[in-house]
Amino acid sequence: MNSRERTFLALNHEEPDRVPTDLWLSEGLKRQIVGTARGAGVHARQIEAFLDAHDIDLRYIEGPRYIGPPLRRFADGSDEDIWGVRRQTVTVETPHGAETYKELLLSPLATVTDVEQIESYDHWPSPDWFDYGDIAAQCAALREQERVVVFMGDRLNRIAQLKPAMYLRGIDTILEDMALRPEVARTIFSRIHRFYQEYAERIYDAAHGLLDIVLTGDDFGAQNGPLVSPRMWEAFLGQGVAEDIALAHSYGVRVMHHTCGAVRPLIPLLIERGLDVLQSLQPEAAGMDAHALKRDFGAELAFQGGISIQNTMPFGSPEDVRREVRDRMESLAPGGGYILCTSHNLQADVPMENVLTLLRAYRDEGRYRRGRRQSPAS
Repeated sequence: MNSRERTFLALNHEEPDRVPTDLWLSEGLKRQIVGTARGAGVHARQIEAFLDAHDIDLRYIEGPRYIGPPLRRFADGSDEDIWGVRRQTVTVETPHGAETYKELLLSPLATVTDVEQIESYDHWPSPDWFDYGDIAAQCAALREQERVVVFMGDRLNRIAQLKPAMYLRGIDTILEDMALRPEVARTIFSRIHRFYQEYAERIYDAAHGLLDIVLTGDDFGAQNGPLVSPRMWEAFLGQGVAEDIALAHSYGVRVMHHTCGAVRPLIPLLIERGLDVLQSLQPEAAGMDAHALKRDFGAELAFQGGISIQNTMPFGSPEDVRREVRDRMESLAPGGGYILCTSHNLQADVPMENVLTLLRAYRDEGRYRRGRRQSPAS
């Protein structure tokens, strides 16, 4: 059974030969895998070879290429993204290697006071700033390998609403806006959503039916609960999420949504809007017990993720890693509807022994066995 057959059986809530697999890697960990010096680039073909060696089923295309106005760089080493958000590169040393992050330095709409100022902001991006011409070829190359084709986008440019608003406005301020200045919040969300709707539609058009899954990414949860209440989520974000999912479905593309945190109260709202796959399943977050999620939502929703990057992967033993994979198989795999993966990127703080143990556990524990099968309600 090839990757495509395996994954689509699972997403249709049937049991294939084994659970399909995915692998999310940070740049720091990629450098460790290929033995590249700190700061040096990693050739994509080296990582593809690593994924092939471990028969990873889901693969990600690069997507459109940025061709817009030059993005500003500053004397202190910081730079601006397509939204005009300014960030500083920060390097964090771990016992196993270095990791780099883009930390927020300036939110350009932080001091805006009214809707007119938001509308006149001179750095709203345009879908015209991207070249979509190579997308079909990117998809076709993965289809020829019988892999599942996924578009996710750059971590800082992923189809979303709340997260870009947090970058543009500041986390506290946009949450205050939703409670105290609703028209300001709605205007910001609307401008973000309009951009991503057209951006996504151009990607789907350019893919010519060869794209299988789009991964949207908007963090709706903190460690102990949602960042916004279900009522507020519906009022400000629900329509945009529904339109993003409907647009993808109109092109035959399934939608997987990434959100960190404790989002259990929001899951029924995501299901109502047609979400196909929920990603992250951060096991340390409140209410995100894998057994309970499968029991309560597994008939309507597929899951991806669930292996801890907060504790098990960086700090656990190889046996802890194997034990966690077994538990996720027992809780999430029965009846299909599960893709094995970590809750987020494996980062440079993860020992390579644990990475390789995880991949061996995918192979050894990921097959369906008669004695393991049980109904989602069991």
